[in-house]
Amino acid sequence: MPIHILPPEVASQIAAGEVVERPMSVVKELVENSLDAGASQVTIHIRDAGQRLIEVTDNGVGIKPDEILLAVERFATSKLEKSDDLFHIRTLGFRGEALASIGSVSRLTILSRQSEQPVGCSLTVEGGKNGKLEQIGSPAGTTVRVEDLFYNVPARLKFLKKQTTEKQQVNALVTRYALAYPQVRFQLLMDDKPVLQTSGNGKHLEALASLYGIETARQMLAVSLDEPTLKITGFTSPVGISRGNRKEITFFINGRWVSDMGLNSALIQAYHTYLMIGRYPLSILFIEVNPEDVDVNVHPAKAEVRFKQPEQLFSLVQRAVRRALMAYTSAPLVNIPTWKTTLPANNQTAQPVISGLDWKMRADENNPIETGSQPQIGLDAYSNNRENGPDLPSGELPILRILGQLGNTYLAAEGPDGLYLVDQHAAHERILYEKMMRQFRTEIISQTLLHAITLQLPPRSARLLNEQLVVVNRLGFQVEEFGMDSFRINAIPALLADMDPGTALKVLVEDFEEDETPLQARIEDKIVARICKRAAVKGGQSLTPQEQNALLRDLEACQSPRTCPHGRPTMIHLSVDLLERQFGRRGSR
Repeated sequence: MPIHILPPEVASQIAAGEVVERPMSVVKELVENSLDAGASQVTIHIRDAGQRLIEVTDNGVGIKPDEILLAVERFATSKLEKSDDLFHIRTLGFRGEALASIGSVSRLTILSRQSEQPVGCSLTVEGGKNGKLEQIGSPAGTTVRVEDLFYNVPARLKFLKKQTTEKQQVNALVTRYALAYPQVRFQLLMDDKPVLQTSGNGKHLEALASLYGIETARQMLAVSLDEPTLKITGFTSPVGISRGNRKEITFFINGRWVSDMGLNSALIQAYHTYLMIGRYPLSILFIEVNPEDVDVNVHPAKAEVRFKQPEQLFSLVQRAVRRALMAYTSAPLVNIPTWKTTLPANNQTAQPVISGLDWKMRADENNPIETGSQPQIGLDAYSNNRENGPDLPSGELPILRILGQLGNTYLAAEGPDGLYLVDQHAAHERILYEKMMRQFRTEIISQTLLHAITLQLPPRSARLLNEQLVVVNRLGFQVEEFGMDSFRINAIPALLADMDPGTALKVLVEDFEEDETPLQARIEDKIVARICKRAAVKGGQSLTPQEQNALLRDLEACQSPRTCPHGRPTMIHLSVDLLERQFGRRGSR
């Protein structure tokens, strides 16, 4: 094929691919334009996850009538004039590509009026081709409608995720900007239903409360560091509030939301020894630096930046967050369930009751022993993190004899082929998971509440719960909508009878976006696994000898006793052969 110049429409679509990757990208560009225009109110309305409609309306300064046609041309911008301006940027937009890129892959309509103008102007762009500019009555400000996104690029549609995922991306983006700009009133509607709304009164804590709930907002820790070269402010969660992923960690550099692995690592390092492995904080930090010390012109999407002195910045972020934790974080409260053991009159069978769950001990432990091939793990293997340990087979366990409890966390047991160290929390998770999944195939036992409880959730959590409400109710809950972002709880699974009903429901929605491999096939598996994780006995809890023995008996009866529902090992095995080698006994006779 000979070298040739690409047609303008093809070049535009290629350029659009760098700026407009998905509906969230469109929302980001339009919201940033509204903020640059000085808007104090921004309303975002999407339909069908943004594929059918994305509409952003603001009350900013508007576009001059004679500049609307220019605004949809590539590289048309009012933010800079010469190359040196790239290193002094204080606006969110500056490349002059957004509207042209969006217009090339959608049906775009711009309606704008400046306050001093008697009427507004309307312009339609379809597939990169401009329509007629018309005068029309409109309120002051700008409205941009993006319809039929990617209608002329069907290959791009195939790469979009499910509507639920695309909605979550949009909601997460608007949430971030609502937190960063509390002086702006944000409203997000999805399919004509309000999803998010902030007051715009300039108070960060109120914005946090409207997005994460009053309880979480009240516990967030203020972060503040003022240095000659930069300023860090924002909020981070105490050690008692965490998530199973990094999605709630947000950074703004000079008012711009950015994604930077170095900043993420610095913040997570500040929580070193404070949070369990695999748990992450909720944080939103605003960093003000000299524009000359940061390069924002790295990628057309403007989400990546480069710092002139990254090591110094990362160190200061870590110091600021660590100082907030040390100053405000107190010891977390641990809710320890009530443990009791009831003995029948004949004293032949003990029935320890743990969190409403009966563990029936096996009276006869003299059954024939069936041994199978067991993994042999060196003494250095179990000193590593359990998640990085070797995989264990899912075969049946031999009957084990309890030896005792180590550190109120692990059970030591003797088998016919060596020593077993059992993680009591992971083991109990497996026991509860298999029991609940057996019930799920028939009917999970529910416990009706004496008085129904009303629970108010943050908008994002409420939407996630709504999407999975049918599944949640199939798992033993009886929950119904009860007003905007409110739910009424009438019953909970009997398995969670000792938990506060509101807390029991919250634990299901707080981590709905976790990637719980290998439980990706069915949402029911994910939810049941999460329920069992919360209901299982915790590490650090003391068990009586009867309770220890009952735990082992129930674990032996499981179909997959060697891993918890999330794939982590429940035990490690030290064979007699390994012990002899470690003690130097082999070959010494």
